[in-house]
Amino acid sequence: MKPKYERILLKVSGEALAGNLGYGIDSSVLDGISKEVKEVVSAGVEVAIVIGGGNIFRGLAAAAAGMERASADYMGMLATVLNALAFQNVLEQNGVSTRVQSSIEMKQLAEGYIRRKAVRHLEKKRVVIFAGGTGNPYFSTDTAAVLRAMEIGAQVVLKGTRVDGLYDKDPLRYPDAKRFSEITFLEVIEKDLKAMDSTAVTLCMDNGLPLTIFNIAQKGNFYRILLGEPIGTTISQSRRSTPVVMVS
Repeated sequence: MKPKYERILLKVSGEALAGNLGYGIDSSVLDGISKEVKEVVSAGVEVAIVIGGGNIFRGLAAAAAGMERASADYMGMLATVLNALAFQNVLEQNGVSTRVQSSIEMKQLAEGYIRRKAVRHLEKKRVVIFAGGTGNPYFSTDTAAVLRAMEIGAQVVLKGTRVDGLYDKDPLRYPDAKRFSEITFLEVIEKDLKAMDSTAVTLCMDNGLPLTIFNIAQKGNFYRILLGEPIGTTISQSRRSTPVVMVS
């Protein structure tokens, strides 16, 4: 079956890379995600990736603890570079040609971010990992993911997390939490749901860029989404069916 999309951007949360460790990088999780990416690339889909840094350092939390916000955010950007280099290494061990582009210049480790060069890499079926967020403090990696997706002409943003979609409240804390199968960007904003930060959601809404949130730890989910299967939660300008599904 032909994939639904030709070019996508995968946003992987730093917390997803930590797996059950709670901190750092779980090598088994990273290897599993890399194999999922390889399967998608082998199907002819062009894949760009943005990785968070929350498994190593969270700028907002550090700022809340008293650190100056801009400095804390720059430290968080460096954490995303560490994750990107680890991801690149494992992808290439699995036979996937990969390039890391950083919004913060560090020539010995990664290419600088150049949009046209990134697109050329994608056209050559290389996976491009965007590190360093937007390169500016006060912007999350969610916002960086949406921004890069629009710049490279991605057809969708897929956000891989440790949960199987977007809920009306934290499913890890509330057993009666309800999962949305489909929902609009406006509903996400009005209900103050934590799909992505408000800047990222607004960017998606203003530019008509659909977003899907799914559990990347479940084997096969990434590829099944690209085949059009209803995995996770789809967020778009309008929905076609009842948005709330009771959690089993």
